[in-house]
Amino acid sequence: MSTPLNKQAAGVGARWKALGPWARTAVAAIVLVIVLLAVVLAARWFVILDPVQSFLKTYPGQSVLPESAPVGFPAWLGWQHFLNMFFIILIIRSGWQVRTTKRPAAHWVRNNKGLIKTKNAPTKISLDLWFHQTLDALWVLNGIVFIVVLFFTGQWMRIVPTSWDIVPNAISAGLQYLSLDWPTENGWVNYNGLQLLTYFITVFIAAPLAIATGLRMSGAWPKNARTLNRIYPIQAARALHFPVMIYFVGFIVVHVTLVLATGALRNLNHMYASSDVVNWWGFGIFALSLVVMAAAWFLATPLFLRPIASLMGKVTK
Repeated sequence: MSTPLNKQAAGVGARWKALGPWARTAVAAIVLVIVLLAVVLAARWFVILDPVQSFLKTYPGQSVLPESAPVGFPAWLGWQHFLNMFFIILIIRSGWQVRTTKRPAAHWVRNNKGLIKTKNAPTKISLDLWFHQTLDALWVLNGIVFIVVLFFTGQWMRIVPTSWDIVPNAISAGLQYLSLDWPTENGWVNYNGLQLLTYFITVFIAAPLAIATGLRMSGAWPKNARTLNRIYPIQAARALHFPVMIYFVGFIVVHVTLVLATGALRNLNHMYASSDVVNWWGFGIFALSLVVMAAAWFLATPLFLRPIASLMGKVTK
C-alpha cells in the first residue's frame, strides 16, 4: 500500500534521476562539502572540552614502538610501494570494467598451447576479466614478497599494533585530523595510531578479503566441491568483493591527500627516495611513477592486451 511518505520519496528519486550526471555530481559534491564542514565545526567544539583536552594530553596520538623497531624506509619498501600502487590502480580500473561492460570487445579462453597448461576444462571469459585476474595474480605475488620481507626485516612493527594504547591514540589522532589541528607527523620514525591501524587493516584484513572473495568468484575455484561451496557461497563473495574495492578507493584518496597535505616533499622522499631530507628527488620519482601508471592506464585496451593474452590462450572477438 502506497503512503504519502512513499510517494514523496518516489518523487524525490524521480527528480534525482531526471538530473544529468554532471548535475548529480555537483549536488553530491556540495552536500559532501556541507557535511564535512559540519563535522569539522563539531570536532573543533568537541576538542576544547576539558575532559577531551585531558584525553588528548594522555594520548597524544602516537604509541611507543618496541626498541628494536627499525627507523626509516629501505629501498625495497619504495619499490614494493610503487608496484602495489601500479597493480591496484589497474585492478580497480579493470574490475570496474568487468562490472559495468555489457558487451566486451573480446573474449579469452585458455588452451594448452599457451604458457599456462592445466587439466581443467577451459572457460571463456571477457578480455577485461582476463586482465583483471592476471593483475590479481601479480598483485598477490608482490604482496607475498612484501609480507615475507616485512617480517624478515622487522618493518612489521611499524604497521602491526604492539600495545593496546594504539586504540585511544588512534581516536586521538582522528579527533585532531577532524578538528584540522593535525597531529605531528614523523613517519620516518613512527606512524600515529590512526595511520598504523589503517595500514594494518589494509594489509592484513582488506587485502586478504579481496583475495579470498576474488578467488571464490574466479574459474580457479573448484565447482564440484559441494561442502566447501555450501560453507562459502559465491553470493557471500560477491557481496563483499565490491565494498572491499570501495574501501581501497577511499584509502587511496585519503592516503594521497594526507601525503601531499602534511609535508609533500618529505613524505615523497620517504616513500620514493628512502631519505628523510627535504628535496625534490622523491617528488621527481613520484612524478615519473605517475607517468608510468598513466601510460599503462591508457594502453590497457584490447589493441594492446590481445597480443599478451594470446600468449596464455586464445583471444576472440
